[in-house]
Amino acid sequence: MKIEKITENKKQFLDLLLLADEQEDMIDKYLSSGDLFALYDDDLKSVCVVAPINSETCELKNIATYEKIRADCCWVICLS
Repeated sequence: MKIEKITENKKQFLDLLLLADEQEDMIDKYLSSGDLFALYDDDLKSVCVVAPINSETCELKNIATYEKIRADCCWVICLS
């Protein structure tokens, strides 16, 4: 499992970002100024966008995981 900071072509993750925020125009606003991180475990599982508020504070603007992965995780949690 690895987490990558995405610095180019952030819009390639739009399909996943739209799962958490259905307004593309809003995503565009924070995607340009925020940091995009992608979680991979063989393939892409989840993304999040963190945007600076000031020099000491950041805000989690979007966090999205593919539905199939969310369902699989629920089973793991239930069986634990």
